[in-house]
Amino acid sequence: MQTSDTVTVTMDGATALIAIDNPPVNAAAASVRQGLAKALEVIADQGVTAAALYGKGRTFVAGADIREFGKPPVDPWLPQLCQWIEDSPVPIACILHGTILGGGLEIALACHARIALPGARVGLPEVHLGIIPGAGGTQRLPRLTGQALAVEAITTGRHIPLDEALARGIVDAVADQDSPLGAAQATAQALAAGQLAHRKTGALTVRPDPAALDAARAALRAKSPHLVSPLKAVDAVAASTLPILDGVAAERALFDDCHATPQRAGLIHAFFAERAVAKMPEAAATPRAFDHVGVIGAGTMGAGIAAACLIAGLTVTLTDQTADALDRGRDTIKAILEGAAKRGKLADPAAAQSRLTTADTLDPLASCDVVIEAAFEDLDVKRQIFAALDTVAKPGAVLATNTSYLDVNAIAAATSRPADVLGLHFFSPAHIMRLLELVVADATAPDAAATGLALARKLRKIAVRSGVSDGFIGNRILRSMRHAAETLVLTGTSFAAIDDAMEAAGWALGPFRTSDLAGLDIAAAQRKRRANLAPLGAMQLDLPDRLCAAGMLGRKTGRGYYTADGDPNPDALVWLTKERQEKGMPQAPVSAPDITARLLTAMITEAVRIVEDGTALRPIDVDAVLLFGYGFPRHLGGPLHQADQIGAAVLVDRITGFAQSDPVFWTVPPLLQSMAETGTTFADRN
Repeated sequence: MQTSDTVTVTMDGATALIAIDNPPVNAAAASVRQGLAKALEVIADQGVTAAALYGKGRTFVAGADIREFGKPPVDPWLPQLCQWIEDSPVPIACILHGTILGGGLEIALACHARIALPGARVGLPEVHLGIIPGAGGTQRLPRLTGQALAVEAITTGRHIPLDEALARGIVDAVADQDSPLGAAQATAQALAAGQLAHRKTGALTVRPDPAALDAARAALRAKSPHLVSPLKAVDAVAASTLPILDGVAAERALFDDCHATPQRAGLIHAFFAERAVAKMPEAAATPRAFDHVGVIGAGTMGAGIAAACLIAGLTVTLTDQTADALDRGRDTIKAILEGAAKRGKLADPAAAQSRLTTADTLDPLASCDVVIEAAFEDLDVKRQIFAALDTVAKPGAVLATNTSYLDVNAIAAATSRPADVLGLHFFSPAHIMRLLELVVADATAPDAAATGLALARKLRKIAVRSGVSDGFIGNRILRSMRHAAETLVLTGTSFAAIDDAMEAAGWALGPFRTSDLAGLDIAAAQRKRRANLAPLGAMQLDLPDRLCAAGMLGRKTGRGYYTADGDPNPDALVWLTKERQEKGMPQAPVSAPDITARLLTAMITEAVRIVEDGTALRPIDVDAVLLFGYGFPRHLGGPLHQADQIGAAVLVDRITGFAQSDPVFWTVPPLLQSMAETGTTFADRN
């Protein structure tokens, strides 16, 4: 019997089988909720003695329907449905397979028994969206596991593997059958025969664990003081000692509190950004086949790229000019593979290593389907490599450069096949960082770009399309933010105060601690390369070059802006004082809110220009780059999401005000001026 477009009830003797079929992941959409509500009525009317609920396809319910986000709720609400399932006079067992998250797990927890197929995983990841479970998850999970495990699982949003779920009582048993349907049939029969214990989760009592809750609150305040939903989740779990209806009501009030915060909007925006960036014009093209990747350069970046490809199951040929460099590269790759195995990301590091070959010439790259150049960041060097590669690589091979800044059109012009050339800007460490800027040059063929996108997916990375531009998307914005930070230092604000302010706002590291970590010589090389491009009259902090000249390059030399123990470098402070005096700069230190406002506005201003000149397809692409590659706080949603929260007119006024002290840098982009006049938003442009 069809109870909705996505739910059917099949009678099996004295038992009933309730099937959810809402591909691809059986999301708990309105039709699923309505179908399940009707199914409860059907099995009660038919007088069956037991029922089993299962999902068709690759998983049981994987969570809410993202198409309903931000829209008015449609009856029945999931909290209502879960309570109706629990109150059913007919005992219902749930068959779990695949990845059961959020609302899917809340449905399962409301059932009277939970049987899982091998490989199933469960979780309540709502904190990653700025909310908490809102359909009884914070009340029923602690009734099965205790408050300590529940609060840890909910505040981290982690996926719980089957063995742990079984040991903790979330799952009652593992099915002998290998299909959801088979398990549902056997489970319903066992339930009807009294061979499977069942209970109402909401009727269980919870032992208060105030020590665990207090410890969780303290840890969350220390680690993420700016986040709202994890602390609200602790409060919700604390309410699990109440009767189930009272606890669910308390949970819903806390859920509504989270839903009303700007953080929820920012985290939802970040969630959609990860999916939106895959929609690029070239995605419609058919990727070229690839299983053998060549990497030129065995340094840190090249070795990381090679390791990422090996972890993904690809064959890799790594080249460099010397045997010593190749030896170091192999050692680095071996360490990365062994580390991946320890983290559960790779089953057999030795097998992965066996797919690696090395060479000190480009000739072995002739058999590669994709070649990624990861040599020194110098245009002449890269052009020479691509000219040589042009004579070696087989027809149809995709030739990619891992440049961070340089002109991919100029690199492609060194070959006779510019249609095969694109940029693949990996981020360090390449085997961990999720972002990949996919730089489509003027002549790049659609299927070559599609191959870059397919490779990114194979490597489990988020590819964002960029046009050719100095620094592409991310480094252009980083450069503007760094300029704003350095001019604040020049006019009296300490670099430690700037770092502290940004970190308090949610950044992992402020700009100067980031420079120390990356190495001051990296930024110095870019300043030297761009020396002739700097606009006349622009404010310039000379301290970074002074530090580099003294060999103080940051953490790798034990001293940069800071010393090895984290204190401001006394030499840097002396040189900074002298520079301020020599330049006669008026000293006007600013507060932490003013620091974050100025640096954020600098990022927004450059981000607007990136959309304006077409380097990025859409505002959400810019946000994705900053979120997934540059540590922009996820709960803030990205610079252009923040621009919408602030408002274009306010930003125009800010920039105009900042221009009083630095008119060369602070200019209003025409697009932003137009938006201020028309009242439009960047969300409109997505």
